[in-house]
Amino acid sequence: MPTESYAGKIQRKLIKKQRIIEAASGRKKADLVLKNATYVNVFSNELCRGDIACAEGLIVGIGEYSGEREIDVSGKIVCPGFIDAHIHLESSLVAPNEFVKAVLPHGTTCVITDPHEITNVMGTDGIDYMLQATEDLPVDVMFMLPSCVPATPMDEAGANLDWHAIDSYFTHPRVLGLAEMMNAYGITHNDPEPVSKIIASQAHHKKIDGHAPGLQGRELDAYVAAGVYSDHECSDMEDALRKLRIGQFVMIREGTAARNLEALAPLLCEQYASRCMFCTDDKHPSDLLEKGHIDYIIRRAIREFGVDPILAVKVAAHYAARYFLLNNRGAIAPGYLADLVVIDNFEDFNIEQVYKRSVLMAQNGVMADVPKPEMDEYLKLRARDTFHVKTLTAADFEDRRNRGVIGMVNGEIITTDNGYANQPDVEKDILKIAVVERHKNTGHIGLGYIQGYGLKEGAVATSISHDSHNIIVVGTNAEDMAFAVNRITQNKGGIVVVKDGEVTAEVVLEIAGLMSDSRLEDVNEHLENAKKVAIEQGVQKDIDPFMTLSFMSLPVIPTLRLTTRGVIDVNTQQYL
Repeated sequence: MPTESYAGKIQRKLIKKQRIIEAASGRKKADLVLKNATYVNVFSNELCRGDIACAEGLIVGIGEYSGEREIDVSGKIVCPGFIDAHIHLESSLVAPNEFVKAVLPHGTTCVITDPHEITNVMGTDGIDYMLQATEDLPVDVMFMLPSCVPATPMDEAGANLDWHAIDSYFTHPRVLGLAEMMNAYGITHNDPEPVSKIIASQAHHKKIDGHAPGLQGRELDAYVAAGVYSDHECSDMEDALRKLRIGQFVMIREGTAARNLEALAPLLCEQYASRCMFCTDDKHPSDLLEKGHIDYIIRRAIREFGVDPILAVKVAAHYAARYFLLNNRGAIAPGYLADLVVIDNFEDFNIEQVYKRSVLMAQNGVMADVPKPEMDEYLKLRARDTFHVKTLTAADFEDRRNRGVIGMVNGEIITTDNGYANQPDVEKDILKIAVVERHKNTGHIGLGYIQGYGLKEGAVATSISHDSHNIIVVGTNAEDMAFAVNRITQNKGGIVVVKDGEVTAEVVLEIAGLMSDSRLEDVNEHLENAKKVAIEQGVQKDIDPFMTLSFMSLPVIPTLRLTTRGVIDVNTQQYL
C-alpha cells in the first residue's frame, strides 16, 4: 500500500474532527448515545445524569442527545473504563488475546504491562513478541520497558540488557516509560548500569516505576531522588506512607501471589487516594475467571473496607490515567475515549456492559473471541525454542553440604532466614529446592532448602521462575526432582507434579516456557487439576503451589532467595 502523505493524514483527521464537532453540537446524530445515564463524574466527585453521546470512539457530549444507536441505561451506573497500573501479562499463562477475553468483560479497558518475564527469556525479541501480540487488541496494552534483565547481576537470564538495548523502544507510541526498577540496591549504591536506564527514560520524558519493599531512610531518599516515581511493593501502611510522603505514587496491589488491599485500604480516603492506583502485578487464570480483575478490587474496597464508591472508581481509572499521562482516559467527559463500563449498582458492582471506543464489546460477562494479531514467523518460532539444558540425573541434586533454608511467609512473597540444613526432612517440612539454568546450557544448578511449602512426596517443578525463568524445582527426593526438570524441558516449558517417576499432573506452556496458545478455560482446567494434585501430595492448602514457588528465585525481595548459583541473602546481596 502507498504511504499516506502528511497532508493526507491532516485531511483524514480533519474529516474525523469535524464529525466529532457536528455530533457534539447536536447538528448531527451521535454514533451511540447511552440514554438516561447516571455516571461517575471524577472531576466533581458526584453522580451526574444525562445522555452520554459518543462519536468516532470519543465521548462528545453529555446532556440531551440523539444517536444512530441509542441504549437506555436508566437505573444503571456508568463508570470510565478501568486501568491496571502494573501487570505482567505472562502471569495469565495464556497469549494476550486470551487475556483480553478474560479482563474486558470485567471492565478493564487498558493495562500497563511490563514484559520482563518474556524479555528475561528472549531478550529484546521478547519485547518485540509482546508488542506484536498485543497490537490492535480491544484492550489498550501500554508498555513499561523492562529495567532489570536480569533482575540483578547475581542472576542468570536468557539475556542481559543495558540501556542501549532498550533505548530505541522509548519512541514506540505504546511505551510509557521504564518498568519497576527492582535493583534498588544498584540505584542506591550508584551502579552505572541501572542508573543509566533511568537517565535514558528521563531523556525521553518517560515515567520510571519502582520496586523497593521496605526501603527507608537515606536509601529511600536516594532511590526517589534518582527519579523513581512509584512503588507497588508496599505491604503495610508504614511503608506506603513513608513513600507517599516523599512524593512516590503507591500502586495498591491485589493479585494472586501478593494481596495488599486489606493492609493498604486506609489509603483510600480523600487525604491519600490521589496518589494511589490499583494493580494486580500477577494474576493467574483461576483468579481472572472466578474473581475478576480490577472490578474485584473495587468491589472489595467498597464492601469490605467501606471505601467511598466514587473514590474507588477514581483510583481504578482516573488517577492511573493521570499518572501515566493518558490524558484522554479515565473520565466520562467530552473529548475522552468512550471506554465505558455499565454496572448495576455500587453495592453489588456487577458489570453488565463494557464499551470500548463506543463499541459494545462485552455484555453480562460474555464477549466474542479475540483474533490473534499477525506476527513475524521468526518470533513465533523463537518463542518455542527457549530450553537449552542437558538431561539431568538424581546425582545433580544430591548434595550433603549445609545450605540455607528459605522460610516461606503465608500470603506473602517475602521470605525469612530459617538457618541451614544438609538434607530434606519431610517431618519438619524442610525440602530440597533447586534452580536449573535453562537458557544457555551452562549446567549451573543452585541448591538449597525451603520450609513452609508442605510437600510430602514427589516433586513440583515450573519454568515460571521469577524473573530469569530458569527451572525451579522442589522435592522430597533427588530422583523425582531430576525427572520433573527433564519433563519440563521435554514440554518446552510449563508446570509438572511428579511422584515415583510418574507425571501426576502438568500444564504445558510452550510460549517461552511462560504462556500457552490454548484457551484460558483449558489452561485453567489443567492448572487447577495440578494444584489439586500438588495439595494431595502435601503442599499447603492455603498457598498457590506454583505461583508462590515461582517467586522463591527472585533475588530482589527479602530475605533469602535461590538462584542458579545458590541461596542468596537479598539484603546483603551475598551468597550464604
